[in-house]
Order: sequence, then C-alpha cells, then structure tokens
Amino acid sequence: MARLAPKERTIVVGTLARKPFKSRCPATFLAIIGSSPFTFKWRAHHFKVIRENCSEALHILDRFHIVAKMNKALDEVRAGESRRMESEGRTPLLKKSRWLLLKREEDLKEEQRFRLRDLLRYNLKTARAYLLKEAFQQLWEYNSRAWAGKLLDEWCHQTMRSRIEPMKKIARSLRQHRELILNYFRAQKLLSSGVVEGLNNRAKVTMRKSYGFRTFRYLELALYHTLGKLPEPESTHEFF
Repeated sequence: MARLAPKERTIVVGTLARKPFKSRCPATFLAIIGSSPFTFKWRAHHFKVIRENCSEALHILDRFHIVAKMNKALDEVRAGESRRMESEGRTPLLKKSRWLLLKREEDLKEEQRFRLRDLLRYNLKTARAYLLKEAFQQLWEYNSRAWAGKLLDEWCHQTMRSRIEPMKKIARSLRQHRELILNYFRAQKLLSSGVVEGLNNRAKVTMRKSYGFRTFRYLELALYHTLGKLPEPESTHEFF
C-alpha cells in the first residue's frame, strides 16, 4: 500500500487538528466527501490518516461526483456512436444532441423535449445509455438506505447486461464502492460536495493567477484571503 508523503501527512493532520475539526471529531461523525473511486484525489492512505485522527469519520461518495461521471460516460457513448454513424454514411441523428442528453429534463425547452422524444424512438446505444442514466436518478429519491441499496444493485445488474462499455464501467465502479454511496443516505442526504467543488475551482484560479507559490504557507494565506472574501487595498503601493 502506498504511504502518504511527510508533507502531505503534515497538511492533512494539521488541517484536522484545527477547530472545528479537533473539537468535533472524537464525538461525532465527520463527513469526508470525496471523489476517490473515480478521480483518485483521495486514496486508501489518505483515509488511513483521517481514521487515525477522526476515528468516527463517515466517508461519503455523494451524488455530485456520481452524476458527473454518469454524464461523462453518456457523452462518451454519444460521441462514439456519432462518429460511427458518420463513417458509415448514415443520417447524423446525434448531431448537436450533446446538451440535449446531458441536461435535466425539467431544464429542457419545449422544442428540445420534442427532439429528445424523437431521438429516443431509435434503437441507438445512446438512447439506451440515456434511459439508464435517467433510471439511476431514482436513487436520490429514496430516504431508506436499504431501499436505495436494492435499487443500486438492480441498476448495476441491468447495466452490466446492456453491452454499453462506458456505462458498464460506471456500474463496476459503483459496485466496488457501494458502501461509500450508501453512506450518503446514512448521513440523511444532508451533505453534498457541490459547494466544496466550487471552492476548489476558486482555489485553482487563485493558484493560476499567482503562477505558483514558494511555500505552502504563502499559498495558505492567499487562499484564506480569497475564499474568505477579505477586504483588499485599493493599491499595494503608495506613490505620494
């Protein structure tokens, strides 16, 4: 098993040692919301450090990352089938259909709904992948962890028989990390990493704007300043 580098361990442990983490971890659940099964930002050795410092932490793979990966798989199916239809000289049914398939149905305009309805009449892999994606959305309507687990198992079984490889890849990942997904319901569906991902994007922009930092301390101060919306001086220098 890979080990956490000393610098990484210092950052993780240092963060957990601060308030409010330090005061809450021993007695309550701390939800570590991450995308480890898919993007590998967090690995087993990260969780090991967290377990050592927050013994009752609840690791959650929330809907934000699952939906994002589901949409990516659907788009991969659409792009591959569209290229194949073009090379075979068939009618380009999937042309300009990307956002038609990725948007939520309630966000579609009336003409888009009619086009989507027509598209789903064809026996296309993309149409079947779209229906699988929509069927999976029922998972988030459950409050019971047990019933959510039953739907998840049935969906994975159906998807593995679909012969659509990008969707089968998603199903294999969901099976492998079943408990992390169901922990979302154990936490009573109160947690989502959408806000966290928004903060991550702002942090990335801050680092790009500065072209890097010499030390982690300078980076830390810059992030506190940016994410905390602290007041900025009109100018960094006085000329008169």
